[in-house]
Amino acid sequence: MPRYNYECDNCGIIITVFHGFEETYTDCDACDNNNTMKKRLSVPFIIKNNSAETHNGKIGDLTKEYIEANREILKQQKEEVEKENYEPT
Repeated sequence: MPRYNYECDNCGIIITVFHGFEETYTDCDACDNNNTMKKRLSVPFIIKNNSAETHNGKIGDLTKEYIEANREILKQQKEEVEKENYEPT
């Protein structure tokens, strides 16, 4: 649903209203006057999805760090097991 900004000609309050394209908002609830709300021009609201790329990059870095840390631990455990299996009895 589109977002519109309205300004009251009487009291000057500015509000944001969500309504359909064909609808209008004319009455001011702040000063209780009828037909005083005028639609203001607003800047289009565009969401750029750059945060996902940054977020995925951070997750990728964390995943690599986790893998490397576990790789070292697994390597140490493997060496310990090999020593246990090959010690003369």
